Amino acid sequence: MPGLFLGGEKWFYFKVMITVNMSKYSGQLHRLFLKHFGTEPVMFRSPGRVNLIGEHTDYNQGFVLPAAIDKATYIAIAPRMDDQVNIVSADLEQQYHFSLQDVGKSGLHWPDYIIGVVQQLLALGSPIHGFDIAFGGNVPIGAGMSSSAALECATAFALNRIFDCGLSSLEMVKAAQRAENQFVGVNCGIMDQFASMFGKDGHVIRLDCRSLDYTYIPFRMEGYRVALLDTGIRHNLSDTEYNTRRMQCESGVALIQMRYPEVQSLRDVTMQMLNDCIRPGNEIIYKRCKYVVEENIRLMQACSDLEENDIRSFGERMYSTHEGLAKLYEVSCPELDILVEETRLLDYVPGSRMMGGGFGGCTINLVREDHVDELVKTVGERYKKQTGKNMSAHIVTIGNGTSAVNNPFSD
Repeated sequence: MPGLFLGGEKWFYFKVMITVNMSKYSGQLHRLFLKHFGTEPVMFRSPGRVNLIGEHTDYNQGFVLPAAIDKATYIAIAPRMDDQVNIVSADLEQQYHFSLQDVGKSGLHWPDYIIGVVQQLLALGSPIHGFDIAFGGNVPIGAGMSSSAALECATAFALNRIFDCGLSSLEMVKAAQRAENQFVGVNCGIMDQFASMFGKDGHVIRLDCRSLDYTYIPFRMEGYRVALLDTGIRHNLSDTEYNTRRMQCESGVALIQMRYPEVQSLRDVTMQMLNDCIRPGNEIIYKRCKYVVEENIRLMQACSDLEENDIRSFGERMYSTHEGLAKLYEVSCPELDILVEETRLLDYVPGSRMMGGGFGGCTINLVREDHVDELVKTVGERYKKQTGKNMSAHIVTIGNGTSAVNNPFSD
């Protein structure tokens, strides 16, 4: 996954926020590309994402409420006349090369997000050939902001453009998701790639992960900011219980289908079904499914809160989501729990919860904009005292999805 190109936008709690100039990222990456390849590249970007509410519901065909953010992966790319692909990671200062005649896993992991997308586009019959590519970004790795989806979507978008593949945005999203599922080996749902590709400035996306119907909902939180408080605990979803949770949910659906064959996923399940079919015989599967069923209901209620501009009610639902993730879905960790619990003492934070796959990463917090510095300092100090670890923070703005980068060379 892309790391923190040029140091990123990460700061410890006692430092002030740094505003990132997009042109510096693209300009630095442009010069790096010229150094390695000596040809003029085309520049693209694809953002990370936050998810306001609706966690672990996407692969259960439920609803999610994500948004693209102002942290992104940037790529510089130029086509070649042969079948060679040359990749440079600006963040890792590493290179990888392969031929389109021999597409397979790299053994290094980080190139696999690009290789997986290439494999998917070839399978679709897209007329791609060799290319040179350099990438970097300021989406923190393992913090729950989907750095992998940003790289996958940027790659798909760029290849579609430079080779005139004719793919729609949704086709690119699906190809990027398949790359992560089938090539990288993480059974993620479609939310991360969808939000990265379809993000819209000032809006969250209510996405139906079954039909892929979506609605942009204005995020009118005047006077509030979105703050991500980072535990510093990094996870690799391939190596955690993410895939296990997905299998547990599928097991729950299979049990329910024995009595209710019309059920396709947990999207169709009621609490009565859970109580009748699962609770008597399997408490673990029951808890996993109960969380998902309740979270879908909570998300629809949260959308009504946004439409009514009821920040307090929306925030309380965020706290309820965290409780479900910690106690029912069991994907939290002590560090995440501490960060959430500490905000409950602060009247300028209406809502907080863990975000992402779990077992580390960030909490997402709504905070009054005149108290952002106070939040970061206060919670950072308390976190340090309880864990011995430094907390860092990322203040994000909701922005647009995947795009070409204009005027990339002006610093």
